[in-house]
Amino acid sequence: MTLRDALLAGLNSLPGTREFHLHVLVSSPRKHGNLFPFANPRPRSYLQDILILLSEQTTPDSSPVFVSAIEACVYNIPTTSCAILYVSKVDSTGQATAPSPTPALVRALLLFYADPATRPISANHLWIHVFARAQNQYLFPNSSEYPNKRPLSDIKLCAWWKRQFSTVVGELATRVGDTCRTKLYYILPGLSEFEAHHSLERVYPSTGSCSWTYGHPYSQDEIPLPCPCPSGGDSPRHLGQCIPSFDDDPKSRFIDEIAYTTDADGVRSPERKRARADTLKTHEEDTSSADASEKKEGRSKKEDQTHKEVKKVSVEEFWERMSFRQECIAGAVTGFFVIAVSGISRPASTLTASEVSPLAPQAGQVSSQMNKRVLTSLLTAHEFPSVEKAVWSTKVIEDTIRGLCDGLKSNPLPLVIADRSGRQTPEPEPIRSTLAPPQTPPPRLVNGKRPIVDISPNPFPEPVASLETYHSYIYGTIAVKNRPPPTKEHGEATSAGNGRPAIITVLTARKKRTKS
Repeated sequence: MTLRDALLAGLNSLPGTREFHLHVLVSSPRKHGNLFPFANPRPRSYLQDILILLSEQTTPDSSPVFVSAIEACVYNIPTTSCAILYVSKVDSTGQATAPSPTPALVRALLLFYADPATRPISANHLWIHVFARAQNQYLFPNSSEYPNKRPLSDIKLCAWWKRQFSTVVGELATRVGDTCRTKLYYILPGLSEFEAHHSLERVYPSTGSCSWTYGHPYSQDEIPLPCPCPSGGDSPRHLGQCIPSFDDDPKSRFIDEIAYTTDADGVRSPERKRARADTLKTHEEDTSSADASEKKEGRSKKEDQTHKEVKKVSVEEFWERMSFRQECIAGAVTGFFVIAVSGISRPASTLTASEVSPLAPQAGQVSSQMNKRVLTSLLTAHEFPSVEKAVWSTKVIEDTIRGLCDGLKSNPLPLVIADRSGRQTPEPEPIRSTLAPPQTPPPRLVNGKRPIVDISPNPFPEPVASLETYHSYIYGTIAVKNRPPPTKEHGEATSAGNGRPAIITVLTARKKRTKS
């Protein structure tokens, strides 16, 4: 089952009658060396980008309009057989028919990667990370101006994420039974366990049997952590080997601040630059080797210094200090959620081609540049403050995705009207039907020498999307025809749901007698 099919199946149970159009962009794996930047040595990891766009069409005559979007990243660490799913952004336009399809879309994505039977990467352990921070808009610019969009507040958003994870873990337990172990952790910086529990329970009371732990998962040893244990487990882990680094994440910014702030009063001043060397060629030849060795020593000293600063802070101290960060206490409650799923590895007969090499692209994947191009266009060239603008932006983005898969061949050529004056321009040279043979560009030189690249190039070429890829893996549609949601007309006027009008006692204030 593909991710597109799993998401469409998750939308099939929504109440009401409507039609959904889904676009799923999953990039091919690429090497990523900054997941644990302060671990020595850094573990090999591979990154995939995920962009999910969902549009809704209420009637056959109406135009589809975007209603939900999800941006996520998947990291694969083969050394520990772990994978990390980081859901960075979830947003809606507020223009969907009630109930909103966003919760069903999020649960389908989480369940697809949590279930070992549908997980598309070879990993026995999955870690899901979410940072919940309430904002008016994330992926749909100016969508907060739409009057029917009601963003969740800080506490409601944290309670919403906790409820979605509990539902996913419960559904996973019914699928796999006891073959998977799950652990759920959450932290609301600035709140104690009692305050966090009662704040979330007041919004969404827990109904399942999921057991949540208020704290971090880096002190447990039942499920392996993604970063390999140093020295075979002899020495304890430090902060840089526990907490992964994501884009636009307050944990990553705080670790960077700890690593590069080496003085109590602030950041240390940069070292004094070397004096300019003599311009004579003989002197340059004599000092070139010495400069290279000094630069290497300076770089190694700087790395050692940052690692030492990170090692000084324990994980418990890190989370205690996170409660005083401005990003976590700036007038709004934020939440960190971590879900760990450990399952039994699949038999060797079911191994896919991607397990031979983590960089091998799978069917239906697109290039990372295509994913980035669509996301940049969504964030910078479109807005969703009204239905008219949202419909136009939806059509442009959906046509762009199809055009990128078709090689932009579907755009009609401009019509050229012949000149009737009798004058003719020379015919242009015919366009070659075949492309020029690929050639490797010359190496880029820095100071006359080839630079040393930290990550070796990808031996596999970038996948080229086609119309077959578009119709089989990227685009999908489903028509939902279920019973409408129950109305709440009499819910507030009845007592305990027995159909009888509620008894309301009106108390009147007794007037104080005044002495005449």
